[in-house]
Parts: sequence; structure tokens; C-alpha cells
Amino acid sequence: MGENMLLVLTIGGVLFGCFFGFLGRLANFSDGTIMLVSFPGEILMRLLKMFILPLIISSLIAGMAQLDARSSGRMGMRALVYYLTTTILAAIVGIIMVLLIHPGNPLIKTHVESKPDDTKVSTLDAILDIIRNMFPDNLVQACFQQVSTTYKKVKPLVITSSNHSDDKPVDEYILKPQLVYKDGTNVMGMIVFCLAFGLLAGQMGEKGKLMVQFFVVLNDIIMKLVGVVMWYSPFGIMCLIAGKIMGIANLASTAQQLGMYMVTVIVGLMIHAIITLPTIYFVITRKNPAVFFRGMLQAWVTALGTASSAATLPITFQCLEENNKIDQRVTRFVVAVGATVNMDGTALYEAVAAIFIAQMNGIHLGLGDVITVSLTATLASIGAASIPSAALITMLLVLTALGLPTSDVSLLFAVDWLLDRIRTSINVLGDGYGAGIVYHMSKDELDKMDAERIIEINESKHAQEVVMDENFCKQRPNPSSCSETQL
Repeated sequence: MGENMLLVLTIGGVLFGCFFGFLGRLANFSDGTIMLVSFPGEILMRLLKMFILPLIISSLIAGMAQLDARSSGRMGMRALVYYLTTTILAAIVGIIMVLLIHPGNPLIKTHVESKPDDTKVSTLDAILDIIRNMFPDNLVQACFQQVSTTYKKVKPLVITSSNHSDDKPVDEYILKPQLVYKDGTNVMGMIVFCLAFGLLAGQMGEKGKLMVQFFVVLNDIIMKLVGVVMWYSPFGIMCLIAGKIMGIANLASTAQQLGMYMVTVIVGLMIHAIITLPTIYFVITRKNPAVFFRGMLQAWVTALGTASSAATLPITFQCLEENNKIDQRVTRFVVAVGATVNMDGTALYEAVAAIFIAQMNGIHLGLGDVITVSLTATLASIGAASIPSAALITMLLVLTALGLPTSDVSLLFAVDWLLDRIRTSINVLGDGYGAGIVYHMSKDELDKMDAERIIEINESKHAQEVVMDENFCKQRPNPSSCSETQL
């Protein structure tokens, strides 16, 4: 009853947030008033983000410690195949929808102003940054910063003599790459470290048992805290959505100019959520995907309100483990990694947006360009951090690969507040279905591990009882009176 009540309240929070947001637009509130309306929602986001780092660390280490290297390897391979398959399918769905609907119109640029953007991006730099962040040089720094490649304008020198005394800088600038640290948790690096730490801790046997138990208890405590915060989430989500809607400028004109683009993205996301993901789940597990979605509904609505798959992570864990009865060893691995690398909604969004910008500029894309869009959208979605509006940043990769103007990304800012929420909810849904599929494929192995562990525990208890009996007999005045079984 409590779970159903919380779900109803959360859905009500979304609906009332939309209602009060549009109602508040009529009153034309000041920026200060809108900030106060959004303040309870800001507190919710802070609470959820506060749990991200300790939850990832404790859940991954506790989960990996209970798996052997072979089982975790198989589970990881299954999850990776699922991630790549669904992400590529999402990009393909987006490409089909944008080619069929053709929302791009050159007249849009005459009504909606684009801002110049000289940001240089490179696919190679993005790949190298992902690998760099997987291996942080400072774990403490990785908790709040991640490395990124940026380009700095410098004036090259013209060498006029051998002693360099007459060297002069030229008027033109060149872009020189440099590594900088930007704010934001390096989730990828923390995941890699925790996976290795957990596997090795589990292989240490009795010596590592105390350490493993510490992280298990830590994870349980955090999940209990999450359960308390969830009762505040309906009110926080309502305030988040209301404040966002009230703060949008020129809502009617924006919807009129970019309406077909929004419809294309939303229809594509709905097809992926209602057809693609449930079909894959049903074909592999032979179970009803509607029942599984019902268990994920709380996490889906929360993602819709917060627009952050990382902030929704604690609630996703709770929905999968308590409602859908997925083994903790699976959720702690698949969902924690999936929240960083499995971005189906983001891949679909970036594919649609790239072709939309091409259509808007009157550029025809051939088959090779379409294939490039699907591959780069998949890559860019993997590189997208699980934070709000990260897709707009990684969108530059896709546009650069196609040679399209990156300045047109600014056209999409006006509607990203809505599309970001919808695609994030699809990302969370994809992680959930992935956990269900991997659990179904790994269930026999996990049951076998549980049986072997029970046998080991029983043998250990029996050995301890034998030792205790021997010690007891040796302390008796007449040890020869002990039976042979006791000795």
C-alpha cells in the first residue's frame, strides 16, 4: 500500500508541476520568485546527488565481492552486448523517424537565432578522454573532477634567426590541445576502480570478509536513507517542473518553430520504450514486459522529474531489487555501469538532432553519412556523463563528424528542458530492462554459486565443531572416555 501511495504521489507531483507551471506563467513572476518555487526541487536534486558516489562505491564493491572472476566476466559481456545492441537500435529508430517526418526546414533559422560557437571537438579526443577517465591518477580528485581535452588559442612564433632573438608572433592564432580538469564526478574511473577492488576483496576469503561486510552494510544504510528521501520526491519533483516551465521564455513561439522536431524525438523515444526494449526483454526472458515496467514505474517517473539518470540511481536500485526481485549482484553491476555508458535515449536524440540540423541547412546526407550518424551517436552517448543536458555537449561530436555547423546546436537549447527529461527516463528504463535480461541469463550461475557457498559454510561449521569437540575432550580428566567420533 505504501509503495502504491508513493507512486501515485510522484505521478501527481509531475502532473501538478505542469499545471502550476503553466498557471504561473500567466502571473509573469519575477526571476526571484521562480527561484523560490524551484528551491524545494533543488534540495531534492542535492539529496539524490549526495547519494551517488557512496552508492556506486558500496554497491559495486559489495556486488563484485560476491562474484568470482568468471561469473563477473560473463555478466559483463552480456551487459556490454545488450548496451551496444539497444544503443545502436535506438540510433537507427531515430534516423528512420527523422527521415520519414523530415522536421528540418531552412525557414526555422530565419525565426530562431543561432549563436556562433567556435568550440573545437574531436572524436579521437573524446575517445582518449573516456580512456583517461577510466584510469584516474588521483582517486580523491576523481570524486569531484574529471579530465577533458580543450583547445587554447596561441600565437605561433615566426623563426627569423638561429638564436631566436628576433622571433616574432604572427597575427593568426592556432589551437593547441591541453588537458584540464572540470567539475563533475569521474564516474567511469570510480567504476573501474570499484570493480577491481570488489573482485580482489572477494578472492581474499576470510581476510577480506570484514572489508566486504563493511561495504554491504554501508550500501544497506544508504538504501534506507534513499527510502526516506523518496517520500519527499513528489513535492520536490513538482517544484522542479513548475519552476522550469515558469522560467521558459517565448514558450509559444518556440513550440511553433521547433514543434515537429520535438514530435520526431518524442515519437522515436516512445517507439524505443514501448516496442524495442519490451520486445528484446520478452524474446530473451519470455516474461511479461508490462509487469516489469510496472515495477520500474517509480524510477521512470523520478527520472522524468529530475532529468538525471545518476540522481535516479538509488531509486532504480530499489525498484529493481524490491519490486522486480532482481538479484543485488546483478543490479549493483549492470545498473551502476549502465547509468554511465548505456544511453539509449541520448543516442536517439543525437541522431535526430544531427539530421535535423542538416535538413535545416539544406544539406543532403547520403547512406555513408547516415551510417556515420548512427556510429558517432552511439559513441557520443557512451561518452555522455549521466548529468542533465550532457547530450547537447556530446552533440558537437556528431556534427563535427558530418561537417555540419556546430553553432546550430544553440537552436535546440529552447526545447531541451523537456526532451532531456524524456530521454533520461528512457535511459533509466533501458538500464532496468538490461538488469532483468542479464539476471535471467545469469540466474543458473548465481544459484550454483549460492549452493556452493552454502556447502562451504556448512563444511566450515562442521570443521569448527570437530575442533571444539577435540578441545573439550582434551580438557576432561579422562580423555580416553571420549568417543571416537568426538576425537
